[in-house]
Amino acid sequence: MDFSGLAAAGVALIVGLLGWTQSRATNRRSDFAAITDRLDKEVQEERVQRRLLTRAYLDLWGWARRVGPDTPAGPAPDPPVDLDLTPWH
Repeated sequence: MDFSGLAAAGVALIVGLLGWTQSRATNRRSDFAAITDRLDKEVQEERVQRRLLTRAYLDLWGWARRVGPDTPAGPAPDPPVDLDLTPWH
């Protein structure tokens, strides 16, 4: 057996394995970055919706405090226009 041929094949195998693991690590990092970017965007959207929903609840609560049992009730305040109410439809 040719020892130098076996050594070269072993080195090539190790280099190939290291390159493969490095590319997998790079792919995992890019996947992680994509996932975290998407989650950050979704969290920002949810924060906006929660803020709008809180404002709508506070408006409704203020309206309910102004309208007593013996006062004629006017129309309830409309929710904010950009509040997404599709989960309740």
